[in-house]
Amino acid sequence: MRVLGIDCGSERTGYGVVDSDGLRHRMVVAGVIKTNPRWPFERRLMEIAGGLRELIREHKPELAAVEEVFHAVNAKSALKLAHVRGVALLVVGEAGLGLAEYSPLEVKMSVVGYGRAEKTQVQMMVRSLLGLAEVVESLDASDALAVAICHATHESTSRRLGMQGSR
Repeated sequence: MRVLGIDCGSERTGYGVVDSDGLRHRMVVAGVIKTNPRWPFERRLMEIAGGLRELIREHKPELAAVEEVFHAVNAKSALKLAHVRGVALLVVGEAGLGLAEYSPLEVKMSVVGYGRAEKTQVQMMVRSLLGLAEVVESLDASDALAVAICHATHESTSRRLGMQGSR
């Protein structure tokens, strides 16, 4: 299966696409959609939407996964993040992709095995799980790959359990 993971941010939205059978994962592409913080917010949202649409068009994922909004100390930041997530969910919905949402805790547990793992620990495990020679430089892209790996693992398990139950 091909999974798009999205790590939402109003200045830097990370993305990662992996091919996976649920046990073995291969990175297809990863990066960041950057916006200019001086742009009006609606222009930044349009830039993120356009970047995600292009990724979906080019790499044709079957599924997508996005991190849920976590409780932020700054309400204004949390609200902006929620707007970016809304744009990501809209683009995924427009493309007709299956969508899953995971908490940061679920992603870290799935990828690292520890829910309070630091971003650098996630980055190192993503490198290991994908068999990369070096870490993915951007923490945003690494987090997006972790979301994709988390979903690929969960989806594979669900499919296996569903198949076992129908025998």
